[in-house]
Amino acid sequence: MKQKVYLLVDTLSDKLLSAFLRLALLWVFVALSIQVFFVSLTFMGKDDLIRTYSNWFTHTFDGNFKNSPGNIWYNEDEHIWVESVTNNVKIGNLAGNKNLEFGVKNILEEYLQEKGYNLSPSAVNKLQVQIVFLDVLTTKKNISVFHSNEEEVVIRLKGILFKDGKKVKEIVVEESSSEISMSTLIVDQGGKFNQTSLSNALKKGCDKLVTKLFSTK
Repeated sequence: MKQKVYLLVDTLSDKLLSAFLRLALLWVFVALSIQVFFVSLTFMGKDDLIRTYSNWFTHTFDGNFKNSPGNIWYNEDEHIWVESVTNNVKIGNLAGNKNLEFGVKNILEEYLQEKGYNLSPSAVNKLQVQIVFLDVLTTKKNISVFHSNEEEVVIRLKGILFKDGKKVKEIVVEESSSEISMSTLIVDQGGKFNQTSLSNALKKGCDKLVTKLFSTK
C-alpha cells in the first residue's frame, strides 16, 4: 500500500514538474517572439504601429487602467454613471429648478463613491433619478406670546437602475429634516426653505436611495 502511495506521489510530482517546465518554455517562447516582432517593426520604421501595440498592451494588462473597459482587471459591477437627475416638482419655490438637479446629482455621486463605485460614462450600469416631491411643512405651537415653528423639509426621490439598457431595479424613497425656531410675536410667512433642513433632507434622501438601490436584500 505504501509503495502505491509513493508511486502515485512520484507520478504526480513528475507531471507537475513537466507542466511547469512546459509553461516556462512557452512563456520564454512567447516573450522572445514578441521581442523579435517589435525589433522587426523597429527596423521597418513602423513607429506608429509599435506605439499602437504598446498602448493596447498597457491598457489591457496594466492594473493602473483597471477602471477602463477592456482591461483584464476591469469589473463592470464596480462602475456606474448617474445618467440623469430630473426635477419633477410641480409646486413650490424649487419647482423645475435646474440647480436642484445639479445639487442632487453631486450628492448622489459622492455617496456612490463612498460605497466603492467608480463613476464612468462608459459603465454598463446607469442610474436615472427623479425628484418627485419637495416641500416644506410647518407646524406651529403657541404658548401665550411665544410660539415655536417646526419646519420639516420633505423630499421624495425615485431611482431607476439600468444595466446594458435594461431596467433592473426601481425604488421610491422619502426622507425629511426639520428645524425648530423660537420667536416672540412674529408671524411666520411660511413657504420658505431652511437651507440647513433642505441640505440635510437632500443628503438623507440620496443616501437612502443609494443604499436601497444596491442592497442585496
